[in-house]
Amino acid sequence: MGVVAPASGVKQEPLEAGCRRLERMGYKTCYLPSIFEEDSFFAGPVKRRARELEEMFVRDDIRAIVCARGGYGSNYLLEALDWSKLRKHPKIFVGYSDLTTLMTELMRRCNMVCLHGPMVSKDLAAEDGVDEASWYAALSGLKSWELRAGTGLIEGEAEGRLCGGCLSLLAASLGTPYEIETRGTLLFMEDVNAKPFQIDRMLMQLRLAGKLKGVNGLIFGEMKDCEQAGEDLNLQQVIKRATYDLRVPVAFGLRSGHVSRANMTLPLGVRARLSAGVGAKLSILEAATSA
Repeated sequence: MGVVAPASGVKQEPLEAGCRRLERMGYKTCYLPSIFEEDSFFAGPVKRRARELEEMFVRDDIRAIVCARGGYGSNYLLEALDWSKLRKHPKIFVGYSDLTTLMTELMRRCNMVCLHGPMVSKDLAAEDGVDEASWYAALSGLKSWELRAGTGLIEGEAEGRLCGGCLSLLAASLGTPYEIETRGTLLFMEDVNAKPFQIDRMLMQLRLAGKLKGVNGLIFGEMKDCEQAGEDLNLQQVIKRATYDLRVPVAFGLRSGHVSRANMTLPLGVRARLSAGVGAKLSILEAATSA
């Protein structure tokens, strides 16, 4: 299992703690010595980060690639990567947060399934940072399994291809060649430390860009630290107001990405079914890997 740092700089202690966790889970890990390079708030210059990622995809001894952390900077790789190398050597790829646009492009340009889930220096380095049941289900190629998707804000059932990621990154990609395609999908969105009005603003940006038109269902993450005291509406009410007329089921609280504990692994690119009621569940209908 190769560990990469496409975005912000990485510290050795949490990286090694996360690698030890992976090894206890039964995986061999490796990373390049250059992973600890720094260039401002990046994990080294663009060329280093792009070549690191390409090498991990090309190497025959690497079956899966897990990001060390997010932060900021993977957008620089979009124009620097040799996408033909990645397309010829498809691998399991795991990350979230700043990796959202990179994962969207791996799915679009390389027809890969990407796993929105635990990263090495953050979740895997924490005692209660990983939901192992969903991790093993996704990486083992299980064909049918379920995730708890929190609560239903708008009831209903829908099927579609899973896509999405960090809401801030989805909004930031609009107007670029790398913006997400959402028609016919179950769109997953999550974020951290954003006030309810900021969440509303980003949802409206997606809506006005046509990205909420034609979605089959919406799934929101835990939305960690996205409440604000003194507001008339809480975050769930804000989301419901912004999405009710789409006439699709909406769930809130799927614990993947920026979470308080036990980060769930969500396979993006596979077909799934959302059932939203008093509770909500997400049924995965295809294997995420060929392991």
